[in-house]
Amino acid sequence: MKKMTVASAVLASLLASGVNAATVYQNDETTLSVGGRAEARFNISDENKTTENDSFKDKSRARVNLKGKTQLAEGFGAFGTYELEVESGKDQQIDTRYLFAGIDTQFGAFSYGQQDSAQVILTDFTDILATFGGDAADLVDGNKDKRENNFLYAGSFDALTITANYIANDKRDSDNYGLSAVYSFPFGLDVGAGYVDGKEGDVDADQYNLTAAYTFNDFYIAGLYADGSKGDADLKAYEIAAAYKFNKLTIQGVYNFQEEKANGISTDTVDYFALEGVYKFNGNFRAYAGYLFEQIDGQDDQLQAGLRYDF
Repeated sequence: MKKMTVASAVLASLLASGVNAATVYQNDETTLSVGGRAEARFNISDENKTTENDSFKDKSRARVNLKGKTQLAEGFGAFGTYELEVESGKDQQIDTRYLFAGIDTQFGAFSYGQQDSAQVILTDFTDILATFGGDAADLVDGNKDKRENNFLYAGSFDALTITANYIANDKRDSDNYGLSAVYSFPFGLDVGAGYVDGKEGDVDADQYNLTAAYTFNDFYIAGLYADGSKGDADLKAYEIAAAYKFNKLTIQGVYNFQEEKANGISTDTVDYFALEGVYKFNGNFRAYAGYLFEQIDGQDDQLQAGLRYDF
């Protein structure tokens, strides 16, 4: 029900090819795979309205990724990943999502480049929707995915997965580091915790995360709690996610909440429910639609739908 098995999420993203990726070269030591998606989607909301634009907004995109790995010696290998994304329309720039390389050993995988922080294995517990979600958990930048200049370690030891990262920012005195751990019990329960600390701009920024998820047959439920600070502001957030699969149809929903407290004043920065349905025709093609119920005054609900082909 989740994006991937929790205990191997980071290692899989580093080393494995996508489910539908095609192997374009392979010998006894080296494998190169190509994958990606074409996703035609749109969003309807008064949030999209401007003096020039209506409530309808196209959000179509395409992704292409290359993943390679090679064996250097017994129990010792190397890997590299590049993934780009481009949005629909003329004169759209190509954005690099991931670009990293590293080595794989019996003690874990070590890599450097533009890749996820050590906290993403935790935030993926509740970031399960195709349309919305995943908007509350990142209180500080060091908690986010696709971080540049990122040194990452990921190791899986039976039921325990450990990840650690260090982000060496180009700006002086703005580095971040993080550590996380996930333990998977044999009866479908996963629990995790993580911490990130560093600088954001000219102020101190830190965050800790606590997560849990339970899978029982076709039912999945998860929760995340985050607490932290950025300068003089105290931050907290929580996300709840649930999903149920009926054959090819999955019904899933989330609740995202984030609050900032500064100078004795509390402000809700994220507060919404979202519900969606995803119908997978096969391993390559799916259709989905979701609705976001906004809870913050002055902001509007959203409808988003799309078709996605994975290759």
